[in-house]
Amino acid sequence: MQWFSSILLTLQVISSLLIIVLVLLQQGKGADMGAAFGSGSAGSVFGSAGAANFLSRATKWAAVLFFATTIGLAWIAHHPAGSPLESGIMQGFTSSSTTTKEAAPATGSAVPDLGNAVPAAPAAAANKAASDAASSAGKAAANSDAAVPSVPAAPAVGADQSVPSTPSK
Repeated sequence: MQWFSSILLTLQVISSLLIIVLVLLQQGKGADMGAAFGSGSAGSVFGSAGAANFLSRATKWAAVLFFATTIGLAWIAHHPAGSPLESGIMQGFTSSSTTTKEAAPATGSAVPDLGNAVPAAPAAAANKAASDAASSAGKAAANSDAAVPSVPAAPAVGADQSVPSTPSK
């Protein structure tokens, strides 16, 4: 496939240079206006003055060749010769688990299972959050004693101690 892309690239460069030369050799539409009034020739050297002369037909085929080679080069660039399984960024990579046979697979999770237990909040942050909540609640309901307490109640003695409590100051 490498030789094919070299041929396509060579044909593309030749066709692009040919298009440049052919476009520069052609006369503009304004040059035919002088020929219509009798001054000079109509520029039909290679045949009759039809819808297209030799230069415009040659330009058309050079443009067709240019676009065909562009499509061919784009196809070659996006479809490499090798299989996607044979090449890639991970080519030649060997996993560490396949090279060392004595490493045992890990069993269990590294995250401890706490069940439904909820960890306690730190004392300083809990007190600050509770005092902020109490001050805002106190402004809203100044008369109400049923507001949320600013400090959580201490667990009763002999109560279930599955959840660690916050240390007191």
